[in-house]
Amino acid sequence: MHSTMEPEQSTKSSEQDPEAYRRELTGYCYRMLGSGAEAEDAVQETLLKAWDRRADFNGRSSLRTWLYRIAHNVCIDMLRSPQRRARPMDLGGATPTSAAVLGEPLPETVFVQPIADSKVIDLTADPAEVALAKESIRLAFIAALQHLPPLQRSVLILCEVLAWKASEAAALLEQTVASVNSALQRARKTLAAHRGPELMSTMDRKHAELLEQYVEAFESYNIDRLVSLLRDDAVLSMPPFRLWLRGPEDCAAWFLGQGIVCKDSRLLPVMVNGTAGFGAYHFVEPGLWEPFAIQVIETANGRIVGHHNFLYPELFPAFGLPDRVDER
Repeated sequence: MHSTMEPEQSTKSSEQDPEAYRRELTGYCYRMLGSGAEAEDAVQETLLKAWDRRADFNGRSSLRTWLYRIAHNVCIDMLRSPQRRARPMDLGGATPTSAAVLGEPLPETVFVQPIADSKVIDLTADPAEVALAKESIRLAFIAALQHLPPLQRSVLILCEVLAWKASEAAALLEQTVASVNSALQRARKTLAAHRGPELMSTMDRKHAELLEQYVEAFESYNIDRLVSLLRDDAVLSMPPFRLWLRGPEDCAAWFLGQGIVCKDSRLLPVMVNGTAGFGAYHFVEPGLWEPFAIQVIETANGRIVGHHNFLYPELFPAFGLPDRVDER
């Protein structure tokens, strides 16, 4: 999975402006940390440290490499906690709707969090490069990265995603080339055991048609139509809750039971984690809807395979979404 979405900047002025590297550094930190908010905090700290230490930058490496070294160290400091961010599907088995109870919400730090594509990808770049970059921020890929020790995680991101040479990664991480290659080999083996399904491209016409059908079914709350769009093994998750469901039958039962609060929702599209998504707004009164969840809709082979609902209304500004839909 090689992407060259984070090339050296081409002009002298941009090369000397740390701010020019914010997006690619955010991408690195997001893959390391599994949280969009934490990644942005890490990059902000990186840029502040770079400013404070600007007298120490002696030009022996590029500004970009120097910033990556600072960002890496910031991420390592933030990863001191033993908690590994995960998806609900990584925490236990599916629950049948007949036995489904939301229970208490878990801390935000338990779960991999979504991020807007524009925060980490130059969406105006070559479409083939954009497609590769999107694969490297899929929820399943980010969750799989969290299974790796920090060194293996960093090596895999640098070498597999950003296409750095082993010698470049070794210099950045202050490791030998042999240790980088060994870490990369181990990381690939671990990652292979945690890969998610291959998803449809957001450029695929069938993907766009499927989303149109989904929006129509969800907003009209035609549950029979909605679950007909799901693959037999589709999953429904709802962080910050551990509960998750599998299959059209259980999903239908949920939407018509405890999930009935989603009736009369409005959906606004977002580009999230390399796939389609929506800001889901709950009905308040005629003409007024308020933020409820960031939906990440994963599709494969013409069907929806993942319906992930991040019940964090505070995330909406990070996706450029309005604080309400008001048609009164």
